[in-house]
Amino acid sequence: MRYHLYVDESGDHTYKNLDHYRCRYLGLTGVAIESDYYRLEFQPSLEQLKQEHFPHNPDDPLILHREDIYNRRHAFGILDDPDRNARWERDFIDFVQSAKFSMITVVLDKKNHKLRWGQAAIHPYHRCLALLLERYRGFLMFHNATGDVIAEGRGGTEDLALKQTYRKLWNEGTSFVSSSDLQEVLASRELKIMYKKKNSAGLQFADLLAHPSKMHILYTKRQTPFEPCFGTRLAAIFQHKYDRIGKKLI
Repeated sequence: MRYHLYVDESGDHTYKNLDHYRCRYLGLTGVAIESDYYRLEFQPSLEQLKQEHFPHNPDDPLILHREDIYNRRHAFGILDDPDRNARWERDFIDFVQSAKFSMITVVLDKKNHKLRWGQAAIHPYHRCLALLLERYRGFLMFHNATGDVIAEGRGGTEDLALKQTYRKLWNEGTSFVSSSDLQEVLASRELKIMYKKKNSAGLQFADLLAHPSKMHILYTKRQTPFEPCFGTRLAAIFQHKYDRIGKKLI
């Protein structure tokens, strides 16, 4: 079997304003989807869902983005209609419930990490990526599978640094997983960088789940409130999609 892990972040990946809970935690979510199922069922079904709720020219694809949906920007302005919004939320929750995928989410308490390691504290995103790959490796081993990793692009310099971090992990391993163990299951020595404007169904899906997943983990660890909202209803569904060791607060 071959899997794709689509990765997106929630939160700020710097060490600024760490006393505010909105800036204190970085979440990195990976959505693992088997490649044939992704191509034949997942991607076409998500496109159909988008067309049903936000009709658009297929040659100019609409991109699902949580912030745009939440703020009712652009084509998502039609969700100001309560009936349309209710139908969208109902159908998306049904899609999440029926889709075949597994989730891995790592949440880093950047304040505690910085206090512990001081100047030796590594880049928060890179720290989360190492932990995510450790758990992805366990997932792939369990399923006797291989897989690649596809992350959302964030810009030239940051993308280059992220690719270098991935390559370093491939070559040297992590504190707990050797390079040979990672290479046994990771299908590529290179991290694939892709932008949402390319209409990646997997990255759009990860974008919609990354924030509620982070907040759900913080809530279960009593780190922050999680007010009743669409995200809480989503969490009630996707918490059953977590891999066995697929959620962690550090």
